[in-house]
Amino acid sequence: MTSKSKLALHWKILIGLVLGIVVGLVINTMWDASTWDSMGVDNPSAWVQGTAIEGVNEHPSFIAHAALFIRHLNSFIGDLFMRGLRFIAVPIVIFSLIVGASSLNDLSKLSRIGGKTIGIYLVTTALAISVGLLFANIVKPGNFVSEETRDGFVAQFGDQAQAKIATAQAPDVWDTVLNIIPKNPFNAISQGNMLQVVFASLLVGIALTLIKREKARVVIEFFDAMTDVIIKVVEIVLIIAPYAVFALIVEQIAELGLDILASLAVYCMVVVGGLLTMMFVVYPIGFKLLAGLSYSRFFKAISPAQLLAFSSASSSATLPVTMECCEQRLGIKEEVSAFVLPIGATINMLGAVAHLGRHIGQGAGDIILFGSQGDRHQLRLLLLKTTESEISEF
Repeated sequence: MTSKSKLALHWKILIGLVLGIVVGLVINTMWDASTWDSMGVDNPSAWVQGTAIEGVNEHPSFIAHAALFIRHLNSFIGDLFMRGLRFIAVPIVIFSLIVGASSLNDLSKLSRIGGKTIGIYLVTTALAISVGLLFANIVKPGNFVSEETRDGFVAQFGDQAQAKIATAQAPDVWDTVLNIIPKNPFNAISQGNMLQVVFASLLVGIALTLIKREKARVVIEFFDAMTDVIIKVVEIVLIIAPYAVFALIVEQIAELGLDILASLAVYCMVVVGGLLTMMFVVYPIGFKLLAGLSYSRFFKAISPAQLLAFSSASSSATLPVTMECCEQRLGIKEEVSAFVLPIGATINMLGAVAHLGRHIGQGAGDIILFGSQGDRHQLRLLLLKTTESEISEF
């Protein structure tokens, strides 16, 4: 008898993603206030939030309780998964970076790899920002949003956007560099300040290369073992990944619905266009020039991490899966992946394309940056602020 082959994780995640979109659209289309009313719920908002109001929602049916339970269960699964990913994000960066930096066992080799890594990351970051600026400046997606939706966005995000614009200034290079160094490394860990965590971990790893190997070996072996432990924790967390992806997506789609998605179709196409440009133009060129790697092989190997990143929207939370894909599927040495990938998850999040497109496409009038912007100084300021924000994001 032949044993049935298990469905690969990335296919399970993809199925959860598609089902989440379909179910979310069905709920948004067919479920409205009259549906709640038929269940004895005359104030759906108070019912969902658990707010007790005298004379309101006094006789909810069993189905109303069941629907509320399913909603809470769905949110619980999504939140549980995200907490699990964030739980392992900081430890995997600390352990893997210390092992990666110390296992190179040569400061000249470390500086050579580190210099190339930072150089490539800065170049690709600049390319990502430039692609985002180009697409948004040509298409101007905010002009395609309906007046009603635009007014809603201005009412919801206007004050926040104006406050950011009012306080925007060119980033101080000295403060930016100084903020990388934590005053208290334990505070950086507890607060999830990944840039400071990366700095502290690299410093410990470098220091381990400067002491006698006999003394350093014990510490390195400990952190290496802890890296393996975290990888096992990742495998445990990923058991619920397909269900969590479904839970996360269905909640968002059910809340937004077709109307909002349709009104933001041009904005979405601008973001997707920028991302596809990075994926199918910039990346393949880099693979060929720097690694001699075919894009098809890379995409097939890294697909579980990409699908997980799509649903979690967190580079750091996806880091353990990315490391596993690179080491087991692409054959990258652990000492290299342990050094390069944690840094990349912190300072090389090329979703800056979508990040920039979102800030440009969401607003209207004074909130839209392009159209009134022809000043080169403003463009430089925008590039600097976006780069700083992209490096500082978790």
